[in-house]
Amino acid sequence: MGHNFEMLAKTFFGMEALLADELKALGAQEVRTGTRLVRFKGDIGFMYKANLCLRTALKILKPIHTHRVANEKEFYDHLYHFPWENYMDVDQTFAFDAVVLGDRFRHSLYVSQRAKDALVDRFRKRVGKRPSVDLDRPDIRFHLHIHEDRLSLALDSSGASLHKRGYRSATNIAPLNEVLAAGVLLLSGWEGQSHFLDPMCGSGTLAIEAAMIAAKIPANINRSEFAFEKWPDWDADLFQKIFDAQLDRTITPEFSIRATDKAPSAVYKAQDNIKNAHLEEFIEVDRVNFFHSNKIQEGPLHMVCNPPYGERLTGDMEELYKSFGDTLKQSYPNTQAWILSSNRDALKSFGLRPQRRIKLYNGKLEARLAYFPIYEGSKKQSKTTTDAS
Repeated sequence: MGHNFEMLAKTFFGMEALLADELKALGAQEVRTGTRLVRFKGDIGFMYKANLCLRTALKILKPIHTHRVANEKEFYDHLYHFPWENYMDVDQTFAFDAVVLGDRFRHSLYVSQRAKDALVDRFRKRVGKRPSVDLDRPDIRFHLHIHEDRLSLALDSSGASLHKRGYRSATNIAPLNEVLAAGVLLLSGWEGQSHFLDPMCGSGTLAIEAAMIAAKIPANINRSEFAFEKWPDWDADLFQKIFDAQLDRTITPEFSIRATDKAPSAVYKAQDNIKNAHLEEFIEVDRVNFFHSNKIQEGPLHMVCNPPYGERLTGDMEELYKSFGDTLKQSYPNTQAWILSSNRDALKSFGLRPQRRIKLYNGKLEARLAYFPIYEGSKKQSKTTTDAS
């Protein structure tokens, strides 16, 4: 498959350790965590596998060059002499994503424009014509990072963010990012070891990601393309071999996975997305008002839910969260309930003290993933309620 090289996987704050564990389980070498990223080594086949399988990665970048540049002229001159032709053809489209930190370079848009000028000028000088920019769906996307005088250049092997799994065609008002959903499930300890329920499922993202984890289905099996398919060294046969090998590892979950919502529109959207993900046989979708429901399965239940925060959906959030907690206590014994919310005041109305709280970000909103274990039997339930008062 070739030699190992360094790669960088981007993720959300709070999910770095999860991503590192995923990478180690896949066989990555020299795994090192940072802030919102994990560095690792592997060969080209592992890069394909990482893009296909990782649930908590947003991007897989391949660093290709570093250099020190003191000013704008050095920056342009150095990039003009960089061998861009080794990474793309003149007939391919390209784009730059730039991040600048420090006092020497202050404007990321200007930096990306000057990098574009250097690339275009080099191609025009060497072959007599220039490649075109495509900011939305380029054939080749470069990531440019400047920290003070240190320039780092990387290739984006993923293309569109890896949260775009390829199954979502319909969303509700506040859709949950698929990578965040997978991370929340993994943080909750979900592995398919019991029955599962999302009682306010919206467009079904948590249930879909839960089913894919339980069935060991690669996270991005439904994507139509990855950026590395446009690279000069693209090996279609190797990718197919990896794809088939990962598909052979899938299993049929032993327990039920349910998604419910009181809104008919949400149920329809969830059904559409579940069908797109080819998971109809694994996920049951029903129209249910959680506050008028009861646990229907015997044995332990794993519940993960992303209820409204009050940011986009209006209403009495404290009353909603109080009703949620009351329903759990009264109707859902032997349940491990995990609730993701940025509304900490409403969470205080739950009527239960969370056993764990994990800090995460849902977009720009600082959120908490709160764990509420609901025990079997009135004595333990009563004690839990007393402790929370």
